[in-house]
Amino acid sequence: MTFNDRIFGILMIVLAVAYGWGTTQFPEPFGGTEAVGPETFPRLLAVVLALSSLYMVVRPDPDNAWPWSRTGIELIVAVVVLVLYAALLQPLGFIISTTLAVGTLCWRMGSAPVRAFVTGAASGVVVFLLFNFALDLALPLGLLSFLEVS
Repeated sequence: MTFNDRIFGILMIVLAVAYGWGTTQFPEPFGGTEAVGPETFPRLLAVVLALSSLYMVVRPDPDNAWPWSRTGIELIVAVVVLVLYAALLQPLGFIISTTLAVGTLCWRMGSAPVRAFVTGAASGVVVFLLFNFALDLALPLGLLSFLEVS
């Protein structure tokens, strides 16, 4: 079954290259090029995807039986949470949707619910502030748009 891992790894490398190439198609920001622009984070994701996919091609997992037990269910829950996160990012805003997603995933990994959602809230606020002020990249505020951070 290592053949399947290698095929999947090659497909993910193709996706990483296409995703990275897509970042070169972003229009130049108003006022000229910047050191950190809208293409920076997607390019980093493309590099991480390419490197991890290359590792999968070079060293595939010999034991790739699907975990149909509790682990398999938890993986499905994680995928559903991430899909909902992507769908709710714009309407709810980055901070609220990140709080819900990270909190739910932490809780599913065994953390106490209050601690899990406090971790989610702290993650959402810290990453929002980092992107908004340090990287000067706007993230959607959604329901918190009355705060108008600038």
